Amino acid sequence: MKHLAAYLLLGIGGNTSPSADDIKGVLSSVGIDADDDRLDKLISELEGKDIQELIAEGSTKLASVPSGGGGGGGAAAPSAAAGGGAAAAEEKAPEKEAEKEEESDEDMGFGLFD
Repeated sequence: MKHLAAYLLLGIGGNTSPSADDIKGVLSSVGIDADDDRLDKLISELEGKDIQELIAEGSTKLASVPSGGGGGGGAAAPSAAAGGGAAAAEEKAPEKEAEKEEESDEDMGFGLFD
């Protein structure tokens, strides 16, 4: 992805056919080492192709991919064993309330967005 991002940045900058050295220069300017094998593969696959046409073609392909959907409902929580589970749940509730009170005291009167 980093190689493709650098290729696209160079394309936006006006370089219609970036070379491997151009891409390495962009990546090295932000402290990233280029992977020569992946870079060579990217250059060979994009050689002679218009990046705008490839983006448009990819967008039409993505439009046909179904997304979202029902997903179904979540699983039901397991029921507690005969009586003992309910008492344990009641004991945990006061602890959570105490933790919330402690958390509100931690900001020492200063809020992040005050």
